[in-house]
Amino acid sequence: MNHKNTTVDVYFTEGCGRCALARTPACTVHTWHAELEILRSIILETGLTEERKWGVPCYTFEGKNVLLLGSFKESCVVSFLKGVLLQDAHHILIKQGENSTEWRVVRFKSVEEIAQVQVILKEYIFEAIEVERAGLKIEKDERLALPEELEKEFTENPALQTAFEALTKGRQRGYVLYFSAPKQSKTRQARIQKCIPLILKGKGIHD
Repeated sequence: MNHKNTTVDVYFTEGCGRCALARTPACTVHTWHAELEILRSIILETGLTEERKWGVPCYTFEGKNVLLLGSFKESCVVSFLKGVLLQDAHHILIKQGENSTEWRVVRFKSVEEIAQVQVILKEYIFEAIEVERAGLKIEKDERLALPEELEKEFTENPALQTAFEALTKGRQRGYVLYFSAPKQSKTRQARIQKCIPLILKGKGIHD
Protein backbone atom coordinates (compact mmCIF):
# COMPACT_ATOMS: atom_id res chain seq x y z
CA MET A 1 0.00 0.00 0.00
CA ASN A 2 1.42 3.38 -1.00
CA HIS A 3 1.27 6.38 1.29
CA LYS A 4 -0.67 9.60 0.92
CA ASN A 5 1.14 12.47 -0.75
CA THR A 6 0.98 15.64 1.35
CA THR A 7 0.71 17.81 -1.77
CA VAL A 8 -2.60 16.06 -2.50
CA ASP A 9 -3.93 16.94 0.94
CA VAL A 10 -4.25 20.52 -0.30
CA TYR A 11 -6.75 19.40 -2.90
CA PHE A 12 -9.05 18.07 -0.20
CA THR A 13 -9.04 21.40 1.65
CA GLU A 14 -8.76 23.94 -1.18
CA GLY A 15 -9.81 22.21 -4.40
CA CYS A 16 -7.98 22.14 -7.70
CA GLY A 17 -7.39 25.90 -7.74
CA ARG A 18 -8.54 26.32 -11.34
CA CYS A 19 -11.73 28.26 -10.73
CA ALA A 20 -13.03 31.12 -8.59
CA LEU A 21 -14.54 28.67 -6.07
CA ALA A 22 -11.12 27.38 -4.99
CA ARG A 23 -10.34 27.83 -1.31
CA THR A 24 -13.99 28.67 -0.57
CA PRO A 25 -16.77 26.65 1.08
CA ALA A 26 -18.53 26.49 -2.30
CA CYS A 27 -15.77 24.35 -3.86
CA THR A 28 -17.20 20.98 -4.90
CA VAL A 29 -14.48 19.04 -3.05
CA HIS A 30 -16.40 19.88 0.13
CA THR A 31 -19.64 18.50 -1.33
CA TRP A 32 -18.01 15.13 -1.98
CA HIS A 33 -15.31 15.13 0.68
CA ALA A 34 -16.31 11.83 2.30
CA GLU A 35 -16.66 10.08 -1.07
CA LEU A 36 -13.32 11.41 -2.33
CA GLU A 37 -11.50 10.28 0.81
CA ILE A 38 -12.91 6.76 0.46
CA LEU A 39 -11.96 6.62 -3.22
CA ARG A 40 -8.49 7.86 -2.33
CA SER A 41 -8.04 5.03 0.16
CA ILE A 42 -9.29 2.42 -2.32
CA ILE A 43 -6.90 3.63 -5.00
CA LEU A 44 -3.90 3.71 -2.66
CA GLU A 45 -4.60 0.10 -1.69
CA THR A 46 -3.80 -0.90 -5.30
CA GLY A 47 -0.20 0.30 -5.01
CA LEU A 48 -0.42 3.26 -7.37
CA THR A 49 1.73 6.30 -6.60
CA GLU A 50 -0.17 9.40 -5.55
CA GLU A 51 0.79 12.73 -7.10
CA ARG A 52 -0.90 16.05 -7.81
CA LYS A 53 -1.18 17.08 -11.45
CA TRP A 54 -3.43 19.68 -13.07
CA GLY A 55 -4.42 20.55 -9.50
CA VAL A 56 -6.11 17.19 -8.82
CA PRO A 57 -5.03 13.82 -7.37
CA CYS A 58 -3.27 11.79 -10.08
CA TYR A 59 -2.28 8.16 -9.63
CA THR A 60 0.65 6.76 -11.57
CA PHE A 61 2.38 3.48 -12.30
CA GLU A 62 6.11 3.69 -12.97
CA GLY A 63 5.70 7.35 -13.88
CA LYS A 64 2.75 6.81 -16.22
CA ASN A 65 -0.59 8.48 -15.49
CA VAL A 66 -3.30 5.89 -14.83
CA LEU A 67 -6.25 7.71 -13.28
CA LEU A 68 -7.44 10.92 -11.66
CA LEU A 69 -9.84 11.88 -8.90
CA GLY A 70 -12.18 14.79 -9.50
CA SER A 71 -15.27 16.53 -8.20
CA PHE A 72 -18.10 18.28 -9.98
CA LYS A 73 -21.37 19.85 -8.96
CA GLU A 74 -23.43 16.70 -9.51
CA SER A 75 -20.89 13.97 -8.64
CA CYS A 76 -17.32 12.97 -7.97
CA VAL A 77 -15.44 10.77 -10.43
CA VAL A 78 -12.60 8.37 -10.96
CA SER A 79 -11.21 9.02 -14.44
CA PHE A 80 -9.29 6.27 -16.27
CA LEU A 81 -6.98 7.98 -18.76
CA LYS A 82 -6.87 4.91 -21.03
CA GLY A 83 -10.37 3.79 -20.14
CA VAL A 84 -11.21 2.95 -23.75
CA LEU A 85 -8.76 0.02 -23.48
CA LEU A 86 -10.47 -1.49 -20.44
CA GLN A 87 -12.87 -4.40 -20.92
CA ASP A 88 -15.59 -2.81 -18.73
CA ALA A 89 -17.13 -6.21 -17.99
CA HIS A 90 -19.51 -4.66 -15.45
CA HIS A 91 -20.53 -1.71 -17.65
CA ILE A 92 -19.74 1.01 -15.12
CA LEU A 93 -17.60 3.22 -17.36
CA ILE A 94 -18.99 6.22 -19.20
CA LYS A 95 -17.43 8.79 -21.51
CA GLN A 96 -15.78 11.78 -19.86
CA GLY A 97 -17.54 13.97 -22.40
CA GLU A 98 -19.51 13.63 -25.61
CA ASN A 99 -16.36 13.80 -27.73
CA SER A 100 -14.09 11.80 -25.44
CA THR A 101 -12.23 9.05 -27.28
CA GLU A 102 -9.83 7.82 -24.58
CA TRP A 103 -10.92 8.69 -21.05
CA ARG A 104 -13.65 6.79 -19.25
CA VAL A 105 -15.05 7.68 -15.84
CA VAL A 106 -17.01 6.15 -12.99
CA ARG A 107 -19.36 8.64 -11.31
CA PHE A 108 -20.40 8.51 -7.67
CA LYS A 109 -23.05 10.42 -5.75
CA SER A 110 -22.87 8.73 -2.37
CA VAL A 111 -20.72 6.63 -0.05
CA GLU A 112 -23.22 3.81 -0.55
CA GLU A 113 -22.64 3.78 -4.31
CA ILE A 114 -18.92 3.42 -3.74
CA ALA A 115 -19.45 0.54 -1.31
CA GLN A 116 -21.56 -1.31 -3.88
CA VAL A 117 -18.80 -1.37 -6.51
CA GLN A 118 -15.66 -1.15 -4.38
CA VAL A 119 -14.44 -4.63 -5.35
CA ILE A 120 -15.25 -4.06 -9.02
CA LEU A 121 -13.53 -0.66 -8.99
CA LYS A 122 -10.35 -2.27 -7.69
CA GLU A 123 -10.53 -4.84 -10.48
CA TYR A 124 -10.70 -2.03 -13.02
CA ILE A 125 -7.76 -0.24 -11.42
CA PHE A 126 -5.64 -3.39 -11.51
CA GLU A 127 -6.62 -3.87 -15.17
CA ALA A 128 -5.57 -0.27 -15.89
CA ILE A 129 -2.23 -1.00 -14.23
CA GLU A 130 -1.77 -4.03 -16.47
CA VAL A 131 -2.50 -1.86 -19.51
CA GLU A 132 0.47 0.31 -18.53
CA ARG A 133 2.64 -2.66 -17.59
CA ALA A 134 2.03 -4.12 -21.04
CA GLY A 135 2.81 -0.79 -22.70
CA LEU A 136 -0.53 -0.66 -24.53
CA LYS A 137 -1.18 2.54 -26.43
CA ILE A 138 -4.29 4.07 -27.93
CA GLU A 139 -4.02 4.33 -31.68
CA LYS A 140 -5.03 7.77 -32.86
CA ASP A 141 -7.82 7.79 -35.44
CA GLU A 142 -7.42 4.07 -35.81
CA ARG A 143 -9.48 2.50 -38.56
CA LEU A 144 -9.92 -1.24 -38.40
CA ALA A 145 -9.59 -3.10 -41.68
CA LEU A 146 -12.77 -5.15 -41.55
CA PRO A 147 -12.93 -8.43 -43.46
CA GLU A 148 -15.28 -8.36 -46.45
CA GLU A 149 -17.51 -11.00 -44.87
CA LEU A 150 -18.10 -8.84 -41.80
CA GLU A 151 -18.93 -5.76 -43.86
CA LYS A 152 -21.45 -7.85 -45.81
CA GLU A 153 -22.99 -9.06 -42.55
CA PHE A 154 -23.28 -5.44 -41.36
CA THR A 155 -25.19 -4.56 -44.52
CA GLU A 156 -27.66 -7.35 -43.92
CA ASN A 157 -27.83 -6.89 -40.15
CA PRO A 158 -27.60 -3.20 -39.10
CA ALA A 159 -28.19 -4.12 -35.45
CA LEU A 160 -25.00 -6.14 -35.51
CA GLN A 161 -23.03 -3.16 -36.82
CA THR A 162 -24.47 -0.93 -34.11
CA ALA A 163 -23.55 -3.45 -31.42
CA PHE A 164 -20.06 -3.93 -32.85
CA GLU A 165 -19.37 -0.21 -32.97
CA ALA A 166 -20.50 0.10 -29.35
CA LEU A 167 -17.77 -2.32 -28.24
CA THR A 168 -14.46 -1.04 -26.88
CA LYS A 169 -11.66 -0.70 -29.40
CA GLY A 170 -9.89 -3.62 -27.76
CA ARG A 171 -12.88 -5.90 -28.21
CA GLN A 172 -13.32 -4.77 -31.82
CA ARG A 173 -9.67 -5.52 -32.59
CA GLY A 174 -9.99 -8.94 -30.98
CA TYR A 175 -12.89 -9.88 -33.21
CA VAL A 176 -11.31 -8.50 -36.39
CA LEU A 177 -8.12 -10.46 -35.77
CA TYR A 178 -10.12 -13.62 -35.10
CA PHE A 179 -12.35 -13.19 -38.16
CA SER A 180 -9.52 -12.28 -40.52
CA ALA A 181 -7.13 -15.11 -39.61
CA PRO A 182 -8.55 -17.96 -41.77
CA LYS A 183 -7.56 -18.04 -45.44
CA GLN A 184 -10.89 -19.42 -46.63
CA SER A 185 -13.94 -17.17 -46.82
CA LYS A 186 -16.33 -19.85 -45.58
CA THR A 187 -14.25 -20.26 -42.42
CA ARG A 188 -14.32 -16.51 -41.83
CA GLN A 189 -18.09 -16.52 -42.32
CA ALA A 190 -18.47 -19.39 -39.86
CA ARG A 191 -16.48 -17.52 -37.22
CA ILE A 192 -18.59 -14.40 -37.68
CA GLN A 193 -21.85 -16.35 -37.35
CA LYS A 194 -20.56 -18.03 -34.20
CA CYS A 195 -19.74 -14.71 -32.55
CA ILE A 196 -22.86 -12.73 -33.49
CA PRO A 197 -24.68 -13.59 -30.21
CA LEU A 198 -21.68 -12.40 -28.18
CA ILE A 199 -21.43 -9.13 -30.09
CA LEU A 200 -25.13 -8.42 -29.68
CA LYS A 201 -24.71 -8.91 -25.92
CA GLY A 202 -21.86 -6.39 -25.86
CA LYS A 203 -19.26 -9.01 -24.99
CA GLY A 204 -15.74 -9.50 -26.27
CA ILE A 205 -14.43 -12.71 -27.75
CA HIS A 206 -12.65 -13.63 -24.52
CA ASP A 207 -15.34 -12.47 -22.06
